[in-house]
Amino acid sequence: MAAGSGAPLLAAVVCVALAFFAPRAAGDAATLESVPDLVKAMYTNIESFPCVRLLNLSGEIGCSNPGSEKIIAPIVRFRNSSGHLVQPSTILLSFDQMSNFFLRVSYDPELHDKVAGVLVESNGVKDSLPEFSPDRKFPQEAFAPYSNVSHNWNPAGSGIMWNRYDFPVFLLSDESTLILQKVAEKNEKANNGYQPNVAEFDLVMQGSVWASLPPIKNASAEHQKRIILTIASQDAASFFRDRSLGADSPVSGLIALLTAVDALSHLDLGNLKKQLVFAAFNGEAWGYLGSRKFLQELDEGADSVNGISSSMIDQVLEIGSVGKAIIEEYPSFFAHAAGNSSASKKIVDALQSASDSLSSDNVKVKQAASSNPGVPPSSLMSFVRKNSSTSGVVLEDFDSQFSNKFYHSYLDSPANINSSSIAAAAALVARSLYILASAESPVNLMTLNSIRVNVSLVQEIVGCLLTCDPGLSCGLVKRFISPSKSCPSHYVGVYLDDPSGTQFPSYADDTSRFVWNFLADRTSASVGNGSSCTGKCNEEGEVCVGAEVEGGGKCVVSTTRYIPAYSTRLKFEDSVWHVLSVNSSDPMGAADPVWTESFWNTIGLRVYAVQSTSYDWLVLLAGVSITAASYLAVIIGRTYISKVIKRD
Repeated sequence: MAAGSGAPLLAAVVCVALAFFAPRAAGDAATLESVPDLVKAMYTNIESFPCVRLLNLSGEIGCSNPGSEKIIAPIVRFRNSSGHLVQPSTILLSFDQMSNFFLRVSYDPELHDKVAGVLVESNGVKDSLPEFSPDRKFPQEAFAPYSNVSHNWNPAGSGIMWNRYDFPVFLLSDESTLILQKVAEKNEKANNGYQPNVAEFDLVMQGSVWASLPPIKNASAEHQKRIILTIASQDAASFFRDRSLGADSPVSGLIALLTAVDALSHLDLGNLKKQLVFAAFNGEAWGYLGSRKFLQELDEGADSVNGISSSMIDQVLEIGSVGKAIIEEYPSFFAHAAGNSSASKKIVDALQSASDSLSSDNVKVKQAASSNPGVPPSSLMSFVRKNSSTSGVVLEDFDSQFSNKFYHSYLDSPANINSSSIAAAAALVARSLYILASAESPVNLMTLNSIRVNVSLVQEIVGCLLTCDPGLSCGLVKRFISPSKSCPSHYVGVYLDDPSGTQFPSYADDTSRFVWNFLADRTSASVGNGSSCTGKCNEEGEVCVGAEVEGGGKCVVSTTRYIPAYSTRLKFEDSVWHVLSVNSSDPMGAADPVWTESFWNTIGLRVYAVQSTSYDWLVLLAGVSITAASYLAVIIGRTYISKVIKRD
């Protein structure tokens, strides 16, 4: 038996040697006790956020593998001064290089062909980058209600998010950035020019919400009061789909709207001359889908807008980006008016009167510069394009150019806003709405001065909608809904089914469902049976608030509805989406590209080491040696056994 045991021993020695000399990626396991340990030692899964492919009627934007196969390419750091690639490579890119790199690759076919993928670092960005916006200098210029579209509302804009890239792009987490930096450093130090560490890439919208305060009684009956419509946007865009927070643009405005509603909910508004209606639009970052669909629903008298009509709307007040208004010691906002109508002037006057009433808080309002071509990119554009005589004002934290240097980028995070600025905007809006709703009647100064916003609520909603901790797992959100995830993202998403229903539609995302429940709760009347519910309520005019939470919700009287937010050029019929021709009555329809997402399998990114040619030869030699030794051992063993048998 002694001679026959030589082959297994030799094989074990060779295997140990191969395991010792085999190249390893960052994140190797210390010991290998099982197959999962071996896989973990060989492959490092990278936490990252993808840029995805989006499609429209005229083309594509975003990122994608050039084919259906996986992409495997060595990782190299990109150097601006010597940005020449000798082979298809995965580019490790510092964030401050991103704009210049993607602009260059868009106009350099030779470089584009050598880029197999791009990994963008994220650590240390917020402290070193003065500005970054992948959107255009005039966002969504095709929808502007005026001809001067050369105005640079967004000076930091590079426009790179609107180009097509035939390679995958991922934003790395802080931890993954450190891993990939070490991997690239190892490749750079390879003295034989071989780079063993590689990366492997595996590679119609949501709903808006509207509510009235107080509830509109008997919504099917003729309504006497004129409407003051207050609006905000709730969706953001970004180069990287799942990193779309939009803290200043537009979520600061949404938070201000919710807080203003909360402040007004403590008053008896039933005797005011005008009706207050609030709307949080979705899909605004992609052709103002929510606001345009809202106007279409009004024209068609759809169930989702039962009780109101476009002819009843007197004035529109939009809360835009209001998270950066703190200048020196006090917040200063700018009122951008649509046209010079007397009704628009009344909104500006109301804002000024509200500012005066907040004198102790030093909240200031200024008229936007007359040199501006018109209102900045905003939902109000939809209303003005629909009806040029619309009286409206957009409240912003800037005058002629965005104060947000990170517009539509993942850096528009809570660090980019000031909760005191949002609270000041909410107080300004709440008091302005009370003044406007009083119409020609004398304003009750005691009531006006009693309108105070809950600053703690502002901070709480910021934590819920703009952070992962607590994120959507915060107490306020979980009081109303069961969120599908903790970390929020305000990318609008896609429709997956029939876009019908004005209460608990299946297409509503976490943010939309929270906004619906919050508004339904804060705008509800004190009357109502208050019965528990898990769905629809039996009484007319009642809705079920908190239906998702454990134990069910309660029925309250509230006029709060969902409105589907998708292109006015789409129609869902016979379980199929149809693209309609441009409607002459919809002036923004011709500019609508009708966005949708492409299909993809699981999007993933991992890093591992591959052996060089010399290692391949070593494996081959080891295999031949083991085979030869095994054959020799068998011959010797058979001879030895034959001799033993003959002796016996």
